[in-house]
Amino acid sequence: MKKLILLTIFIFSACMDKSTIPPDATKKPYEMTEHGHTRVDDYYWMRLTDEQKSEEQKDDHAQEVVDYITAENDYTQSQLSHTEKFQDDLFNEIVGRIKKDDESVPYFDNGYYYYTRYEKSKEYAIRCRKKGSLDGEEEILLDENVLAKGHDYFAIGGMSVSPDNHWLAYGVDTVSRRRYTVHFKNLDTGEVLSQTIPNTTGGVAWANDNKTVFYTSKNEVTLLSEKIWRHKMGSDSANDELVFHEKDESYYNGVYRSKSGEYIIIYNSSTLVSDYHILNANYPDGDFKNFSPRGTEHEYSIDHYQDKFYIITNWEAKNNRLMETSVNATDMSNWKEVLAHRDDVHLLGMEIFKDHLVLNERKDGLRGLRVMHQSSGKDEYIDFGEATYTAGISVNEEFNTNILRYSYTSMVTPRSTYDYNMDTGELTLLKQTEVVGGYDQEAYHSERLYAIAKDGEKVPISLVYRKDVKTDDPQNLLLYAYGSYGSTRDPYFSTTRLSLLDRGFIYAIAHVRGSQIYGRKSYDDGKMLNKKNTFTDFIAAGEYLVKKGMTTPDHLFAEGGSAGGLLIGAVVNMAPELWKGAIAAVPFVDVVTTMLDASIPLTSNEWDEWGNPAEKEYYEYMLSYSPYDQLIDREYPNLLVTSGFFDSQVQYWEPLKYVAKLRDHWQGENKLYLHMNMDAGHGGKSGRFRRYREVALEFAFMFDLAGVKE
Repeated sequence: MKKLILLTIFIFSACMDKSTIPPDATKKPYEMTEHGHTRVDDYYWMRLTDEQKSEEQKDDHAQEVVDYITAENDYTQSQLSHTEKFQDDLFNEIVGRIKKDDESVPYFDNGYYYYTRYEKSKEYAIRCRKKGSLDGEEEILLDENVLAKGHDYFAIGGMSVSPDNHWLAYGVDTVSRRRYTVHFKNLDTGEVLSQTIPNTTGGVAWANDNKTVFYTSKNEVTLLSEKIWRHKMGSDSANDELVFHEKDESYYNGVYRSKSGEYIIIYNSSTLVSDYHILNANYPDGDFKNFSPRGTEHEYSIDHYQDKFYIITNWEAKNNRLMETSVNATDMSNWKEVLAHRDDVHLLGMEIFKDHLVLNERKDGLRGLRVMHQSSGKDEYIDFGEATYTAGISVNEEFNTNILRYSYTSMVTPRSTYDYNMDTGELTLLKQTEVVGGYDQEAYHSERLYAIAKDGEKVPISLVYRKDVKTDDPQNLLLYAYGSYGSTRDPYFSTTRLSLLDRGFIYAIAHVRGSQIYGRKSYDDGKMLNKKNTFTDFIAAGEYLVKKGMTTPDHLFAEGGSAGGLLIGAVVNMAPELWKGAIAAVPFVDVVTTMLDASIPLTSNEWDEWGNPAEKEYYEYMLSYSPYDQLIDREYPNLLVTSGFFDSQVQYWEPLKYVAKLRDHWQGENKLYLHMNMDAGHGGKSGRFRRYREVALEFAFMFDLAGVKE
């Protein structure tokens, strides 16, 4: 109680002029010794179990942690209270650009057109279909607005319709821990069965008998997807049959139905290894067969086509190659090459049609589409007409068609959906994201620049700005990056971003290593014992933009989320003087502690990404960059840290402890804020509009520092 009184007095003190909340001196430090090295964590006490976070089982310790979080949130709100009207204006501006009565492009599947629509002022989607024709009668599959009533958080996962079109399976998460309960709805009567399947990943794979489904359950402690089950419609899930159990905790697991509808496929995937088991969907009570024996550092994906499987594999092909094999001889020894490996092209994915094969490839850092004609052997790339862009395969449920549906966007082009006739080359724009209030693409300019990393490698930078507010003088600039798991942040359009550009900000994406911007090598050069390249690449990008005269350290802001939040924590330690301010969203900042604790969700899955600190070499390397462990007394840039109390990916206590320890070491007059959403997880609030309250807060934080008042 004494602590809370001190916090309250401190937070609301009129004479307060420093971003400091008193540390809690009453908690015993937690000592951790590994490889003869001892670390002391003064804030380990902030960890709570899922049970302690629930209102029903909240104890005194849990209440103290919640009170601490409340004090931090109150402090942030108090310190930024002068921006509240601006935040409201920004929120209304951002939401005002969103088409309220919007509708997705319908896609055809098994006799029905499926689409999602939204109604004005409603937060959630309405899932619909029409039989045979777009002029047919609308059938509402799910109205999420009705299902979400009474819940602070609501998300649907894994909607799938049975092959006979009579049943809908869908997952529901009302906590934001990504643990879904599967429900079954009779689409003829509207009845929802009382029998549900709890604690799943959300999706199911339907067998062709229309009554058997396969699903994935989660470990209730680690949240790992570890078991695959066979379930009969209408039965008690307690009686379900276990068909696969992955005991290696470094693997993600799941089950899906092939596009052809002929196979149920179990996948097992670690950072370095892929594995599959297949079952004929016409014989759901049969046994799954291993596709090919699990290898070492072999990643691949499979797609069924008539009497064979296509395989994208990195076997003796770092950037992947395309192979095929008979459905009756799936062992890797029988695979035959269709498309060879290329050093300068990264094969990312494919879509199979009756007469065509479409490949999604990355060349020169850009995602493009390649169409291969099965009968004639013709091979062509689609020309998009821009120098920098992102193109990807969209929803293509039909097999017997010559129409490819793809998506396209760039830093200045709103997301667009096209139908492309693969035989004639005819292109039809089906929809482009509407910017309510108007958007003049010609008013904005995008380009790609290249910084040089400390080891001489190129770091591409995609940036965009509004032409009529661009000057020759340095401007405010927000630099963003992610840089982990091989995930590449391609150039894309954002209506939200317009609120920055229209107020004179330049927005830039640094394509750092740890992504796959130049293929697998970029990823390998930014993981494990090369992880620091991710951080130094980002710093090099910032320094390049300063040297080029586009900005200065007094106008340069940095942002990243999740593993990108780790990047932010690292670069504000390594180069604090380079940034005016930084936003670390749901940041993974206590690297060593987390990676030593296999009871935490996702830890064991990711030793091949970060290394296992149980090995001394990795322990020492992680320790050398872990943001939480590298904090020292110094001036840090202005910093906003955001988090979600129910985050299943980065546990809430990481950003909470990080901010608490930062306060111990904070020097100077810059501001340090924590904003923790108490009813959300890794992705923030659910719904169409509510999430933008936090975006408005982030923008207001930067605008306030930049002197932008409206």
